[in-house]
Amino acid sequence: MILNQIYVDELIKRALLEDINYLDTTTDYLIPEEQEGSAQFLAKSDGVLCGLEVALRVFEILQPDFKYEVFKKDGDNIKKGEVFAKVYGKTRTILKGERTALNLIQHMSGIATVTNEAVKIVEGTNASIADTRKTLPGLRPIQKYAVTVGGGRNHRYNLSDAAMLKDNHVDAGGGIENAVKALKKKLGHMTKIELEVRNIDELKQALEAKVDVIMLDNMSPELMKEAVKITNGQALLEASGGITNETLREVAETGVDIISIGALTHSVKAFDISLKIVK
Repeated sequence: MILNQIYVDELIKRALLEDINYLDTTTDYLIPEEQEGSAQFLAKSDGVLCGLEVALRVFEILQPDFKYEVFKKDGDNIKKGEVFAKVYGKTRTILKGERTALNLIQHMSGIATVTNEAVKIVEGTNASIADTRKTLPGLRPIQKYAVTVGGGRNHRYNLSDAAMLKDNHVDAGGGIENAVKALKKKLGHMTKIELEVRNIDELKQALEAKVDVIMLDNMSPELMKEAVKITNGQALLEASGGITNETLREVAETGVDIISIGALTHSVKAFDISLKIVK
């Protein structure tokens, strides 16, 4: 996934306006406008770096001639105590942009790090790790980008990307057979259909309806193994619902194709990074 620069700039500008409003009371009254300075980004734990260019763009927007050095790039592993970038410019710029830059790079690196942990757990199996639409409003592009940096894959980006029948859609649409038939009459040839199933009976109905992807919702690993055997490659199988690092390997070894995890984006812990002024 590639981040759209227009989106990134607008996100940063909104964040800066929210944080600075019309004045940085401390910085503008304390620091002379002409004062120059430098600072360094420091990792305070081990993980996967993500969002460095986004963080640096914060300072560029505040000061177009801002300078920086980078020693790592998105997707690289960073170690606790490692300096991975340095910035040079007006001291006011550094102080005003610090919190916004850190908020973005810490959040994105947190997502990339937990995604990479999940990817490593399922290594050697058929399963790939995917995100969901459980993202924070306005942050979906950077969150889904961070998942790919961590080695994961993106599920549909939004409701327009594919037809996904969850239990409420099926109930409102008159059952699996009727709902799938109704969709196939209207969908273009490029649009896939995914169907959520809760048991083996619904799985068999999904196979009869010839959907492209079947989501195994909150199934036990034993039931997933049975589903894999019955499906026999007729559709992609996605496991979802309550999957943690403790259960992830067992789920992957059932033979499913995709494991989607909402926690990658909706409840991730920020990666610990600091920006320290060089005295």
